[in-house]
Amino acid sequence: MKQINEDIKQGNFRHAYLLYGEERYLRRQYRERLQKALCGDGDTMNTHFYEGKNMVVGEIIDLAETLPFLAERRVIFIANSGLFKSGGEQLAEYLAAPCETAFLVFTESEVDKRSKLFKAVQSKGYAAEFAVQDEKTLMRWAAGVLAKDNKRITESTVQLLLSKTGTDMDNIQMELEKLVCYCMDREVVTDADVEAVCTTRIGNHIFDMINAIADRQQKRALDLYYDLLALKEPPMRILFLIARQCNMLLQAKELKSRGYDNRTVGSRLGVAPFIASKYLNQAAKFKAAALRTAVERCVEAEEAVKTGRMNDVMSVEILILSVL
Repeated sequence: MKQINEDIKQGNFRHAYLLYGEERYLRRQYRERLQKALCGDGDTMNTHFYEGKNMVVGEIIDLAETLPFLAERRVIFIANSGLFKSGGEQLAEYLAAPCETAFLVFTESEVDKRSKLFKAVQSKGYAAEFAVQDEKTLMRWAAGVLAKDNKRITESTVQLLLSKTGTDMDNIQMELEKLVCYCMDREVVTDADVEAVCTTRIGNHIFDMINAIADRQQKRALDLYYDLLALKEPPMRILFLIARQCNMLLQAKELKSRGYDNRTVGSRLGVAPFIASKYLNQAAKFKAAALRTAVERCVEAEEAVKTGRMNDVMSVEILILSVL
């Protein structure tokens, strides 16, 4: 990221940039910065956008070879192409000796670092990974966003906010905007404000439901399930998320038993370290055998619905009761 900022500051651009990773907000922010720096204001003649997996690589190369019209650069933005996992060989060969006026900016959520295209971008340009940010970074960023609107927030309140929003910065940004509007002329954002206007993600409801199951709080677990139904969440999606949560807890427990620290557990699970800590704390309430049984019962519940032996709402109710 620092390298991109430096390139923009110096006006010394590389022929290819790859912005990849799970954090969509940061990918979009840096793509917009590069677009503004590379394309200038309103240059639609020399700025081109491609998205999806059905693009024709030969067409992109032909466009890159076309000299820009009354401008220094022709800039091509390519998003979610899948070319960094397969099918990018032709473009990789082109990047070995691209046209001097051609600049390509790729945006991908997932890449294969062994692919020829990834190595070509690394050779001729710059690849920046935008991973899920850690808790401290998110807390500083959220406080900074609020400060721009002359709002302050305590560490404990921003932790409460993150417990509801998760780590997705797009989601956090949306909730921060709601808080700014809700607080109006008040300077300090409080816990009560967060509870009043911020939406709790479904994943957090599932987390609380699993906690209730672990604590043998049958009524609370069912109440959380009925809350999700009231929010129009499909029972089969709830079932999928319960199964996913139990599987993640089982993996976290097994990784911890092998001596891995929280950061490594988070990396293996694909989550931030502070989220991994929450998984490990929750996993500690269960025996590994109980989690394996829970995953198996999720599979059985899904099969019962798909074969028509039980309706979807009841299958999840029985699952919740059976693992208590």
